Amino acid sequence: MKGSHSGQRSKPRPAGKTAVADDESVISAVASATLRETPGETPGDKSAPHDAAVTETEAAATRPVAGAGSLGLVATPIGNLGDISARALDWLRAADLIACEDSRVSGRLLQHFGIDKKLIAYHDHNAEEIRPVLLRHLAAGERVALISDAGTPLISDPGYKLVREAAAAGIKVTALPGPSAPLMALILSGLPTDRFLFAGFLPVKSAARRQVAAELAAVPASLIFFETAPRLAESLADLGAMLGDRPAAVARELTKLYEEVRRGTLLELAAHYRDAGPPRGEIVLVVGPPAPETDIAFDLDAALRAALAKMSVKDAAALVAANSGLKRRQVYARALELAQQTSSGDQAEDEA
Repeated sequence: MKGSHSGQRSKPRPAGKTAVADDESVISAVASATLRETPGETPGDKSAPHDAAVTETEAAATRPVAGAGSLGLVATPIGNLGDISARALDWLRAADLIACEDSRVSGRLLQHFGIDKKLIAYHDHNAEEIRPVLLRHLAAGERVALISDAGTPLISDPGYKLVREAAAAGIKVTALPGPSAPLMALILSGLPTDRFLFAGFLPVKSAARRQVAAELAAVPASLIFFETAPRLAESLADLGAMLGDRPAAVARELTKLYEEVRRGTLLELAAHYRDAGPPRGEIVLVVGPPAPETDIAFDLDAALRAALAKMSVKDAAALVAANSGLKRRQVYARALELAQQTSSGDQAEDEA
């Protein structure tokens, strides 16, 4: 984690070397590790004393029961190291093994807090291979912590499969709540928070983005997306074309020194980032819900003509269907008729 944010320590606390290894050596070491000598023995708490106010009763409640381990889903800072919780630090210090996305990133975080633990990489590319290794450690009575590079684990990563299999095996699973970029962006956006849908990363290609937007257009909730800086302006324009010019917010560098939330409509924001260029930092995009329905009669032809003047028949039909609640097949058929009428009219004028 980069540590220039106000409130962070300029220098890490003294710490020993964190055990960081590449995937192959970690897998080998884990696979050959000696299990507990006494069957059913509860692992001891190997953590060093710390200043968190944790009572013996609270500590006992988080220890794994005899013969079964415990999996802890530990949220880590998304920028400001001061956001880590005392419970999260307690769990990481007590863990026998820490599963992380990138051992280099997590190694720096753990070193900052003086935590020296064995790390094993667990991510999209090796999850099928590493998951059974982690489950064997849990079955042997060990305490395993699962963390991501930043924020709450399982959000846009393969962690849910480990949780599912651990729970099915009767292993205790708990969560240590903390920082979450989607939730922080939502509450800073100024958009409705009573209902929201986190939809992860938007697709890379424009056509696929528009398809996703069309599928989500009628969802009566604020929509939350992750997006990269180079694609931000185009994605905002695509969302505006398919969802209508809804209110939105772009949140970046959350919890860091240059934190920024820019609010406006989708098309206003698209124009801003098209002119200003891609912003720096990690980005969360929040889009407001569709406008509430009214009793005013919907003019399908007028809506289609307005949409056809700016986009293809397919996109116009998808947009109008999403905004009207009408069946897409019905709207598309009418859009084709109007497009053909317009084409015929233009041809007649040319011949005249």
